[in-house]
Amino acid sequence: MAKKKFYAVAVGRQPGIYTQWFGDAGAQHQVIGFQGARYKRFSTREEAQGFIQDWRSGEQIRVKPSGKLNARSTATPIDKPDVELVDRIIIYTDGSSLGNPGPGGYGVVISSSGGNQELSGGFRKTTNNRMELLACIVGLEQLETPSAVVLYSDSRYVVDGITKGWAKKWQRNDWRKSNGGKALNIDFWERLLSICDRHDVYWVWVKGHAGNPGNERCDKLATQAANLPELPPDVAYETAFSPSP
Repeated sequence: MAKKKFYAVAVGRQPGIYTQWFGDAGAQHQVIGFQGARYKRFSTREEAQGFIQDWRSGEQIRVKPSGKLNARSTATPIDKPDVELVDRIIIYTDGSSLGNPGPGGYGVVISSSGGNQELSGGFRKTTNNRMELLACIVGLEQLETPSAVVLYSDSRYVVDGITKGWAKKWQRNDWRKSNGGKALNIDFWERLLSICDRHDVYWVWVKGHAGNPGNERCDKLATQAANLPELPPDVAYETAFSPSP
């Protein structure tokens, strides 16, 4: 019998203690896309309640060091994240377009207990933003079962689009932005939002070309893919932006 888990949401849409992660009645719905969300998993209800009480009283939250990047951090490693990031699959992503638009590629590194998996691909004409989105999609689509993930990207367009709720708002408004203009890259945003509903994804923005090994490796994979000969078309992009006859 699986051991019961308690998810404490100190800051979210509806703070409280939840006994499931996925679904409309789960903790994920309360924190995913909610800027500044604070939550953690516990094995007892008492520990979960203590977490929430500590937060409300302004006391320092006690967490185990993970040795990974803090998900609030914009660039630098911090040993003690403010939410539990241990035992999560780590995915690094990057996208590149030579000319923007031009030949483009994406790179993905998935790190888990079984080792690293590297993925890449490219198109003959596309954009940097499309490749940044696709890198995240490809990485998450490798996970066969619902998983807890830390996903690192150097794209503000992607990270802010998810964590600040922009993409979901565009989707609700028939893919119209607040200024009334049509959102771009709808095909990839739809895929990314759909796959994010399946997983517990904790998004981290990292500064590009700043010596982060995972990001640097993804950048190399993306650039190599963009430089390959006889790349396939990014059909959705070329169809949408091809000149009228």
